[in-house]
Amino acid sequence: MRSVPALQNLFLLLVLCSGAARAAKTLDIYFIDVEGGQSTLLVSPSGQTLLIDTGYADFSGRDADRIAAAAKLAHVKRIDSLFLTHHHADHAGGVANLLQRLPVGTFFDHGPSVETSGETAKLYQANTPLFAQGEHKTFQAGEAIPVKGMDVTVMVANARHIDRKGEPNQFCSGLSPQEGAEGENPQSGGVLVQFGKFRFADLGDIIWNEELALLCPENRVGKLDVYLTDHHATHVPPKAIYALAPRAIVVDNGPRKGGDPEALKLLKAMPGLEDLWQIHFSIAGAKEANAPDTFIANVDERCQGLYLKLSAQADGSFTLYNPRNKYTKSYPAK
Repeated sequence: MRSVPALQNLFLLLVLCSGAARAAKTLDIYFIDVEGGQSTLLVSPSGQTLLIDTGYADFSGRDADRIAAAAKLAHVKRIDSLFLTHHHADHAGGVANLLQRLPVGTFFDHGPSVETSGETAKLYQANTPLFAQGEHKTFQAGEAIPVKGMDVTVMVANARHIDRKGEPNQFCSGLSPQEGAEGENPQSGGVLVQFGKFRFADLGDIIWNEELALLCPENRVGKLDVYLTDHHATHVPPKAIYALAPRAIVVDNGPRKGGDPEALKLLKAMPGLEDLWQIHFSIAGAKEANAPDTFIANVDERCQGLYLKLSAQADGSFTLYNPRNKYTKSYPAK
């Protein structure tokens, strides 16, 4: 029979282990450097994974290697769900390379490419047979992407937005649609991810008209904790995005793609913003428009391809980590 002190010590150990287990249950997001494309790996507290886009093909499988490296850091060996926002080469180009490194459970896309000729059409034709390596589903605005441990809602797809009410958006004043873009970008899917009180949005490559439709006259997304810039910040978005009120913004730019100086200035002026983080230093942005070096994963054009990592708790608190300089910033729950 164990003594009372021994039982007390055992109980204390179990409590500590239980507390450590609870503390470890975070939503982890890896913003992967694919040189101006997109690839974002989300690891749910359940251990299930959602990968949004695959970056480029070629470059000796560079982008797939970086995805696989992030997966290894996260201790995951498969992609449960692959969400392809649209069929452009900087988002869907790396599907074949990815499948050489990691299995995929379910492939999600918005349906066939609307660009029926040229390189995008060829890429879609090449990717389509690969979807047979898992389950293949199409998504529509308003649908949920099943990932155990977090809620993932499709906010935009096929040039349509989710049909739900939102708060009136004061930043819509004076804004109107522009000459519409054609092709795959307006078709782009985008998601809102919620883990408890934490809210993150990745709206893919939608641009002005789609942003405006989603956010005006009502903000159908709601306020965010973290916002991944639409279309790599290659364009100046409407000020309607100010209603998103994120505490932190992540820009998935490359050294010479994305990170438009005027876009960065507009984003940095967002009311309530605490920090702007970037995958790359934008050469076009120079010192004036870029975030401070502390918040940039890759400051040189020829770089190691470093990521940014976000870890969120269900109470809405989160941290962002830059492996280049080992800098971590914590954002307490509000």
